[in-house]
Amino acid sequence: MNLQPLDDRVLVEPIEEEEKVGSLVIPDTAKEKPMIGIVKAIGYDFKLKQGKPLKELMKVGDKVLFGKYAGQEIKIEGKKHLIIEREHLLAVVK
Repeated sequence: MNLQPLDDRVLVEPIEEEEKVGSLVIPDTAKEKPMIGIVKAIGYDFKLKQGKPLKELMKVGDKVLFGKYAGQEIKIEGKKHLIIEREHLLAVVK
């Protein structure tokens, strides 16, 4: 299945297992609901607010941080994904 998020949303595949990304370590308490994931698709950003469009801030394949309860969970080919609005994304991991 191929999904294209609408507006200012991003499709993210959460990283489930404990992992170190740069100097960030995902804590055990985040295992139930990951707070880091890989960008799989970026919305069209129709409702541009202040700042740059999403496609200028991140690209498919980037790792992003998001709030513990952010996004709407969906399954794609049996894997958990989240559709997250721009305002719930915290950072791009460089």
